[in-house]
Amino acid sequence: MAVSFEQKTNPYPHWEYSNPECDSLIRIVPERGGLITEWLSEGKELLYFDLERFLDKDKSVRGGIPILFPICGDLSEDYFIGGKKYFLKQHGFARDLPWSIGLLKDNLGIRLKLSDTKDSRSYFPFSFTLLMDVCLKEKSLQISVKIYNQGPDSMPFSFGLHPYFQVSDLQKIKMDGLPENCIDQTNMKVTNASDQIRILDKGVDFLSYPSSSVKVVDFLSRNVIELIHQKPMDTIVIWTEPPRQMVCLEPWTSPRNALVSGDRKLEIKPEEYIDLFTTFKHDSF
Repeated sequence: MAVSFEQKTNPYPHWEYSNPECDSLIRIVPERGGLITEWLSEGKELLYFDLERFLDKDKSVRGGIPILFPICGDLSEDYFIGGKKYFLKQHGFARDLPWSIGLLKDNLGIRLKLSDTKDSRSYFPFSFTLLMDVCLKEKSLQISVKIYNQGPDSMPFSFGLHPYFQVSDLQKIKMDGLPENCIDQTNMKVTNASDQIRILDKGVDFLSYPSSSVKVVDFLSRNVIELIHQKPMDTIVIWTEPPRQMVCLEPWTSPRNALVSGDRKLEIKPEEYIDLFTTFKHDSF
């Protein structure tokens, strides 16, 4: 059977891409920030998605895989480019803008595209194009990103993904692969990762720099989600928001406030680009 890529209207307007060979599909709403709303692997829906909230366009999305650019998290203050002051809201603007969508030439995935606008240049004064290729492989979702700086000045930025994975019970999951210490983003203090994992059901927001992949193991559904990260997308944020039964497992290039602090801030020279890669893998036990 061939891959399928078609526009649908129910239960909300979206594009659906499926690959029968790997028994998986994704649904995407390019008009809402290039948002991947659903990912089914072997018949199992892996993403958490609050449809009711999504349909209320006055509210921020809770679910799917929002795209974070040109910052991850928030800024503590204005940032300066060429002596001029600018400000960006939390997680930047890519998740709020319409993207274009198309099928990759090899049919093995879809490409989302975002370019700067007159409005975006008023708070991020750069000319850019962002391409995000999403490919379905057996039991995995592979994401490749190219960011082009098409202007005359070096472009500072951060990029991240904010996937929401559904879990059966926040008290009945474990996480593997995290280093001993992490940063609690509610107070920006170093703390113990195992202590944070114990209170997932109370709500956590912490940042970690794991050396290998990170796994979320759901003992009730017997699902395992593995985030396989590659530098520089190796800043990992874990976030929960009870009573929602979900865990956000987020690969970022840089921590919050990087445009101001300079911590792991990335820059692309004029007329150059950067490649970013990350993979989410699904398994069962």
